[in-house]
Amino acid sequence: MSEVGLRIGGKTYMVACGEGEEAQLVKLGNMIDAKLQTMEGNLSAQDAQNLLFAALLLADELDETKDGGGTTDDKSGPTADQLEQLADKIEKCASKLESCLAGA
Repeated sequence: MSEVGLRIGGKTYMVACGEGEEAQLVKLGNMIDAKLQTMEGNLSAQDAQNLLFAALLLADELDETKDGGGTTDDKSGPTADQLEQLADKIEKCASKLESCLAGA
């Protein structure tokens, strides 16, 4: 097991990974840091919230790539239930991030 220091948003986070995964983890950390830098004018005072928004933006970009540009046959969009479930997941992620950062 290895441990890698990721510099994201001006802070270093130590993350454990498997042997040989260090370079990929550093690459992903750099992507998150770059996304945070593009958000500079819109950052909040809470690190966890900033990391969450950066992760959501990256996930959205990935989702659009997987969907071939974000086009779908279903023009109705997400249902209220789906949006509520997504909001719950986002809140849980934010809480976990805040807990992790408070312990760091």
